[in-house]
Amino acid sequence: QVQVVESGGGLVQAGGSLRLSCAASGTFFNLATVGWYRQAPGKQRELVADIITGGSTNYADSVKGRFTISRDNARKTVYLQMGSLKPEDTAVYYCNVRIASINVWGQGTQVTVSS
Repeated sequence: QVQVVESGGGLVQAGGSLRLSCAASGTFFNLATVGWYRQAPGKQRELVADIITGGSTNYADSVKGRFTISRDNARKTVYLQMGSLKPEDTAVYYCNVRIASINVWGQGTQVTVSS
């Protein structure tokens, strides 16, 4: 069984920073692809960044140069370091863990960026 819990969201002013954490349980976390997604009010869910087992990363164009995704397999945790935050980054951020056919989502954490 895989369980995912996000944390680190909150209210921050534009230009500020936050670090989101995605903590996962399960035996095979090291083999997982982990992605951060977000969904703003009235908008569809979108991929923000993901990271695969070998460490390769992918970012949405809107966050390139501002966000960094990383993983600590020993802690079974993936981080999303968010800097230079903009009001348009406001959304619920969800962590997704994929291992083979397993696809598990966290409960989400709210990020609100004020102007």
